[in-house]
Amino acid sequence: MLAPSVPPPPVRPRHPPKIQVRDLRLSYGGQEAIRGISFDVDRNDVFAIIGPAQSGKSSLLKCLNRTIELVPGAKQSGTITIDGLNVDELPSVYNLRRRVGMVAPLPVGLPLSIFDNVAFAPRAAGFKDKHELAALVEQCLRQAALWDEVKDRLHTLGTKLSGGQQQRLTIARALSHEPEILCLDEFSIAIDPVTTMRIEDVLKELKQRMTIVLVTNLVQQARRLASRTMFLWNGEIVEEGPTDVLFSDEPQSRKTYDYVNGIFG
Repeated sequence: MLAPSVPPPPVRPRHPPKIQVRDLRLSYGGQEAIRGISFDVDRNDVFAIIGPAQSGKSSLLKCLNRTIELVPGAKQSGTITIDGLNVDELPSVYNLRRRVGMVAPLPVGLPLSIFDNVAFAPRAAGFKDKHELAALVEQCLRQAALWDEVKDRLHTLGTKLSGGQQQRLTIARALSHEPEILCLDEFSIAIDPVTTMRIEDVLKELKQRMTIVLVTNLVQQARRLASRTMFLWNGEIVEEGPTDVLFSDEPQSRKTYDYVNGIFG
């Protein structure tokens, strides 16, 4: 008598991705920087982008919130959608940039107090209640792991902080927009390892509330933080997939293995 067949386990439906990129191409003055790449980013996830210099990593981030439009000579084609909406067709680029926060490689502090650095964007968006504004500033500084260090000197210049503190202030300022997506472009390039690890701990908590796209020149940082990683080379995707696969002994591409193990790049 044949044993009854066991039905396969149900397939869990995958939620629609937060970001979809299709056939994205970007050139500067006729020279291609991104060559027809396509990928998805899941919501509430950390998605890392790695690769050597001049691979198109930073340019890609600028495409996500359309700051690439501020670069003279840049020409882009293909589609980028957020929650299914084409970013090129959104009625307000300013609303898009509030939804997609950006943190640059080097901290760029406004010549304002610590408080006003964080409060700048909410005030510009019409935030007027002083008590609510103070609560929002505290919340963002706590999320950036900076509150305990600056709570007694909020009205001193943000530019007087140390490099690591200024980078965390930059993150707090990006969070003040209450973004759905946070893009970080080599945030740890100019800060010490201890501060880097503190910010990494912050990012692990933030992914519960937002989607994080992380460009990093530290491949082990991608390994520590990201669920999925994309390896860019000369504007093309060499490999994209689960981070543990890219960092295993058997990634899809030998070039991936050589790069993540420091053989080149």
